Amino acid sequence: MAFMNESYPEEFILLGFADQPWLELPLFVTLLITYPIAMLGNVIIILVSRLDRRLHSPMYFFLTNLSFLDMCYTTSIVPQMLVNLGSSTKTISYTRCVLQLYFYSIMGGTECLLLAIMSIDRYVAICKPLRYTLIMNQRLCILLMSVVWLTGMTYAISEASITLQLPMCGHNQLDHLVCEIPVLIKTACGKKEANELALSVACIFVLAIPLCLVLSSYASIGHAILKINSSEGRKKAFGTCSSHLIVVLLFYGPAISMYLQPPSSITRDQPKFMALFYGVVTPTLNPFIYTLRNKDVKAALRKLVRRIFNSK
Repeated sequence: MAFMNESYPEEFILLGFADQPWLELPLFVTLLITYPIAMLGNVIIILVSRLDRRLHSPMYFFLTNLSFLDMCYTTSIVPQMLVNLGSSTKTISYTRCVLQLYFYSIMGGTECLLLAIMSIDRYVAICKPLRYTLIMNQRLCILLMSVVWLTGMTYAISEASITLQLPMCGHNQLDHLVCEIPVLIKTACGKKEANELALSVACIFVLAIPLCLVLSSYASIGHAILKINSSEGRKKAFGTCSSHLIVVLLFYGPAISMYLQPPSSITRDQPKFMALFYGVVTPTLNPFIYTLRNKDVKAALRKLVRRIFNSK
């Protein structure tokens, strides 16, 4: 079993920014502030989407799943980051490292695919508005989410498992803030070419192809928006899509720079800043992007706040 690889140490030392100790306190304070904000923002998105009947549509069904994913994604790494940055102890047990590796990879792979599905949903809504409710019915939405979760789990479990088969030769220092596949491959000894190739092939299906779907969907959406006669209609269509496009760019950009290159060519600090970006910054910004740029969500949020104060 990959979980019982005897060449792995009992614990790893996550070096993080040990060579730049002046960064640790600002990062610790930043994470201590942004983590609760990210959790609260995503909980609000889920509550508003479920409690307001006007938001019971495919778009908000997928947005609810995205918020849940973001909560799990950031929770899989931020508590460990806070422990490492806030104390002199930089260790993580082998078992916790493995669990983090699987959980973090599942959430990341699933989110890549979900963002592509959300872009297809926007394509159908704008390019085929009369058939939108017929095409994006509840059964299809649930089926798509099931496929997304199953594919994300398959990718993560297979890639993490073959990575854990690599010998570590007694190395127990990871130059990173978390346990992540590319860094483990880079740290391992022996022949790693097969693992690097497997990761690259997997990321083509999980990152590159979904990104192509997103770009092609938005190319069609842009063409359809230009054909809308009323300026109000164009503004509304652009508003609902621009939020998602911003989230896509924030997530895919760092992920591609991290995963679509051989782990051996990754620079020393690149994994740390990329993990902070797509594991912390993006989940924190997503609720603000979707609420500030979406009139329906803002109206539902105001309604929820009024209901809370009236009940008191």
